[in-house]
Amino acid sequence: MKDLIITAVIKVYQYDELNEADQALVKTAKDATARSYSPYSHFSVGAAALLGNGIVVTGTNQENAAYPSGLCAERTTLFYANSQYPDQPVVTLAIAARTEKDFIDRPIPPCGACRQVILETEKRYGQPIRILLYGKECIYEIKNIGDLLPLSFDASAMEE
Repeated sequence: MKDLIITAVIKVYQYDELNEADQALVKTAKDATARSYSPYSHFSVGAAALLGNGIVVTGTNQENAAYPSGLCAERTTLFYANSQYPDQPVVTLAIAARTEKDFIDRPIPPCGACRQVILETEKRYGQPIRILLYGKECIYEIKNIGDLLPLSFDASAMEE
């Protein structure tokens, strides 16, 4: 028997340490939280995706009384980007979340389903998606979804 050790490097920044473009993308994600439809959880999530052509698209979480019928901000954003700009890769994805009172203190990571969609989007375009997770105390920078989803499942698992 042997151990398989998996490590991830996640950079931690203060907001003012980000470059101007990253600050703007994070602000766009934060602004998107105001358009969230979250009457049940009162937890608003916004995402902003910078595409290869420089266009930024946003999305928010959309809840439903039948809980499985809702959708997270990350998937809303990526599905919109992929459907409206199918030839443009996502370069950076910024995510922010807030309660009814304020933005959360610590960055919140994407759920498992969103991680899988981010992985599929990376595979679709053949390049990593840089992820910025906003919290009032700090921002996490993840270089690609593999750091959040090690031992991931993708189409290569179905090949013989």
